[in-house]
Amino acid sequence: MAALQHLSSSIVAPLPSQFRSRFHLRRRCRLIPSASASQQKDNAITRRQLIGGLHAAAAISLSPLTGKAMAAEGPLSEWERVFLPVDPGVVLLDIAFVPDDPSHGFLLGTRQTILETKDGGSTWAPRSIPSAEDEDFNYRFNSISFKGKEGWIIGKPAILLYTADSGDTWRRIPLSSQLPGDMVYIQATGDKGAEMVTDQGAIYVTSNGGYNWKAAVQESVSATLNRTVSSGISGASYYTGTFSAVNRSPDGKYVAVSSRGNFYLTWEPGQPYWQPHNRAVARRIQNMGWRADGGLWLLVRGGGLYLSKGTGVTEEFEEIPVQSRGFGILDVGYRSQDEAWAAGGSGILLKTNNSGKTWIRDKAADNIAANLYSVKFINDKQGFVLGNDGVLLKYLG
Repeated sequence: MAALQHLSSSIVAPLPSQFRSRFHLRRRCRLIPSASASQQKDNAITRRQLIGGLHAAAAISLSPLTGKAMAAEGPLSEWERVFLPVDPGVVLLDIAFVPDDPSHGFLLGTRQTILETKDGGSTWAPRSIPSAEDEDFNYRFNSISFKGKEGWIIGKPAILLYTADSGDTWRRIPLSSQLPGDMVYIQATGDKGAEMVTDQGAIYVTSNGGYNWKAAVQESVSATLNRTVSSGISGASYYTGTFSAVNRSPDGKYVAVSSRGNFYLTWEPGQPYWQPHNRAVARRIQNMGWRADGGLWLLVRGGGLYLSKGTGVTEEFEEIPVQSRGFGILDVGYRSQDEAWAAGGSGILLKTNNSGKTWIRDKAADNIAANLYSVKFINDKQGFVLGNDGVLLKYLG
C-alpha cells in the first residue's frame, strides 16, 4: 500500500369521514401510508390531526377486506411508510440531510437511484446529476455524508461526487484507477475534507476537495492477517480480501466484519493497521456497530443480538434475547443513549428503551414484504429505516 500513499437508518365510535377517506388502518400493519407530493397538496391531514381523531374514536381500525370497524390491537406504530417514485427492485442504501437545513436531504440506492426531499423526508423526487449520467453505467450509490454545506457521494463502479452548496450542484471528482477495492463508506469532515473507506480496508483522507488522498492505513488487511495468522485469529486463513460491513463511531473509530463473518476488525485514528479480533460467538457475524455509550453491538446470522461488556473495543459479548421470529437482524440504530431500534428480514422491527437490555417487537411492518437493511437516525426527532424494493419508513416519534 506504500504506492498508494497519495491518490489523485372494542368499538366506541366510527372514524370521522375526513380520516376514513385518506387513511386505512390495517389490523396488523398499522403504518400510515405517506402519499406522493402531488397527492398531499390537497386535503392534507397532519399526523397530529390524525392522532387526535383516533383518540376521539377510541383507537379503532378498519378491516382492509370488509371495511368493518374492528378493535385496535394497541397504539399506533412510531413509523410510517413513505412511498417512493422508484422501481420495485431498488435497494435503498444510505440517507443524509444537510445539517443547516434538516428538511433538505438525499436518499441513495441501487440502479442509479438518487432521490431528494425538501420537506424532511415526507415526499421524495428523483434527482438528476448530469456528471453521474455521462457514461453507460448503472451506478450503485453506496454512501452519502454532509458537513455544513459540503457533501459527498460515492458509488460503484467507482464514482465520487462533491457539493459545496448543500447539494444544489454536484461535480464529479476523478479517482485513481489504482484505488484498492470498492468504495463503501464516506464521511464528510468539513473544509473540503473527507474520509473514505473501501471494502478491502483502505482508508483515505483528503483536505482539498478530493483531488489528493492520503492513506491512513499503512498496510492491507491481507498483509496484516498474514503477520497475525499465527497469533490465533480464527478464520483468518479463509479471508477473501473484503469486508461485508463497515461502521464508524462519531469519534472516528471503525469496526468491520470479514466477508465470511468469521472474525471482525477495528481501527482508530493513529493506528498503522487494522486490529483483527476473534468472534466470541458460535454463529458467524452478520453486522457490527457502535452503541451510543461507545460499546459495540453484534448481530449474528439467524437473528441473534449481542452487546459488548463495557465500552470500547473488546472480545467479550453477552447475548440479548430478542423476538426475531427466526429472521435475521440486519442493523441497529440508536436514537438516544437509551432508545434504539433494530431492523431485519421480513419487516422485523425491534425497540429498546433501556440501552439494549430488553427488546420488544413493533408489529407495524409485519405485512411489508421486504427486508429492512439499515436504521438511520439523523437526530432524536428524525429517523429512517431503509429496505429493499424501495421500502422507506419514516420515524414519527
